[in-house]
Amino acid sequence: MNAYPILMHTAVDATDVRGLAEFYRELLGLRYRPGDEPPADGTVDDEDWLVLVDDDGHRVLAFQQVPTLARPTWPAHDVPKQMHMDFRVPSTDELRRHRERAEELGATMLLDRTAEEGEPLYVLADPAGHPFCLLVAAG
Repeated sequence: MNAYPILMHTAVDATDVRGLAEFYRELLGLRYRPGDEPPADGTVDDEDWLVLVDDDGHRVLAFQQVPTLARPTWPAHDVPKQMHMDFRVPSTDELRRHRERAEELGATMLLDRTAEEGEPLYVLADPAGHPFCLLVAAG
């Protein structure tokens, strides 16, 4: 018996579930939970819930279809970010490499804080507008 609940995954709302799942699958090197893979014939599916897992099969992220979703306006608070994810990397070289990969996958730069000593980071928005951070940090 566990003394505390265990995080199963983080669920993210999206108006394009497959598109957002593909972004994070590519960015983080994850794979689909068995049964959630895109159709082999290339047709567009109408999934409303997809789960990404790591190499050990542990859930990491889930994506839930919603009909509408206001894009966060961070750093302004007109439409709050509501949540964000932080991803750590070991060096500033890796930080730059992963920022470039994220942008190639469709992310947008919101804040470049790489000149600050101690915790250089980028704040980016995924294709649906959810902010996330890439930062240099120890495990």
